[in-house]
Amino acid sequence: MNKNNNMPFGKRNYIMMLAGLAVLVLGFVIMSLDSEPFGFGFLGLTLGPFIVFVGFIIEVLALLHHPKEK
Repeated sequence: MNKNNNMPFGKRNYIMMLAGLAVLVLGFVIMSLDSEPFGFGFLGLTLGPFIVFVGFIIEVLALLHHPKEK
């Protein structure tokens, strides 16, 4: 990381954060699409929460990713 650069993360970190945010939103949208009462179908109980969990994992990885020094 360049000492003159005041950004706390690199470009790849921010791209990963945006991707994680998009996956989180996708998971919540999938949960809201469930046609069963109170969201008790496959989309609301299984697929949506799993996708939200993956989104949070992507966010954690984006925060922990450290770019290699040149």
